[in-house]
Amino acid sequence: MIHSLFLINSSGDIFLEKHWKSVVSRSVCDYFFEAQERATEAENVPPVIPTPHHYLLSVYRHKIFFVAVIQTEVPPLFVIEFLHRVVDTFQDYFGVCSEPVIKDNVVVVYEVLEEMLDNGFPLATESNILKELIKPPTILRTVVNTITGSTNVGDQLPTGQLSVVPWRRTGVKYTNNEAYFDVIEEIDAIIDKSGSTITAEIQGVIDACVKLTGMPDLTLSFMNPRLLDDVSFHPCVRFKRWESERILSFIPPDGNFRLLSYHVSAQNLVAIPVYVKHNISFRDSSSLGRFEITVGPKQTMGKTIEGVIVTSQMPKGVLNMSLTPSQGTHTFDPVTKMLSWDVGKINPQKLPSLKGTMSLQAGASKPDENPTINLHFKIQQLAISEYTTINKAIFKTT
Repeated sequence: MIHSLFLINSSGDIFLEKHWKSVVSRSVCDYFFEAQERATEAENVPPVIPTPHHYLLSVYRHKIFFVAVIQTEVPPLFVIEFLHRVVDTFQDYFGVCSEPVIKDNVVVVYEVLEEMLDNGFPLATESNILKELIKPPTILRTVVNTITGSTNVGDQLPTGQLSVVPWRRTGVKYTNNEAYFDVIEEIDAIIDKSGSTITAEIQGVIDACVKLTGMPDLTLSFMNPRLLDDVSFHPCVRFKRWESERILSFIPPDGNFRLLSYHVSAQNLVAIPVYVKHNISFRDSSSLGRFEITVGPKQTMGKTIEGVIVTSQMPKGVLNMSLTPSQGTHTFDPVTKMLSWDVGKINPQKLPSLKGTMSLQAGASKPDENPTINLHFKIQQLAISEYTTINKAIFKTT
């Protein structure tokens, strides 16, 4: 399975390596560095890189490449999913997953990796189990370990490790029983100048925070679950019942976890919550152009649109822009021709606008088409796909 794991920063330095079956030389990463040089951006590095004697599988998160080395053919998504589990575990243990934090907690990192893989095969990947095996670092525990020479390794085998529900420890007790489910959706849409939607899709996840006593058995249903595509579940979900009844039935882990992720591609069911009015014109035989853009809310059910950022790649003939925003700040880079407008929150009573003129290169021909406008925003407590709303939740605790 997995022979070695290398952690590489954005500068191309290997700052941590872990070997399970046999020691693999760092020179194997030269193939990865060559692919990294050919890629225009870090996200464009191929996730699977074949070499004469190995395969390199990698993920890029938090400005760190996690590169796994294998010698035989295995399902690549299996290894990639494990690498994502490693990143999530580090983030759960240390709060953030970054190069300085990993270096500061290198002993705990090696202990966790040793438990997550057994002879190169995944063993314990659930956070609850790992935290019983390896105690998360704290200031007090670090001081005690330094004085006594002890480690963060637990004294007893986790109670759930050998059970049928290894993701949940036994003997969980809470004074107040509670469960929270957060539906988080990201919409990716293309809209033409008349406001009609050309294409739209949604990537969504449901994150849960469950603090229930004992061994609870939860049932969750949705308004219209059959419209969900490419659904990926946490291992606790009973997949057969979902296939037959489209109902989520599961014994949850204790604490925070991702219950499922899904994809919605039904364009007519995606309601775009914002609109953009623009007037971008280039005059013939003139060195000036007009730029005007207004952003407003639409179908937000009274929710506030936050974190609005408008970006636009202007044509090469644009030398400079003289703009005045009604709110927020804007920047224009004359080298990259990138316009960025940080709007912030949208007040429906006074819509934000950006107006001004563009200076064009003398003698340059009029651009064939207007530039595209990219809009990034965030809306709290609003699900774009209304049919993913949780219809009913049933909790049974034993």
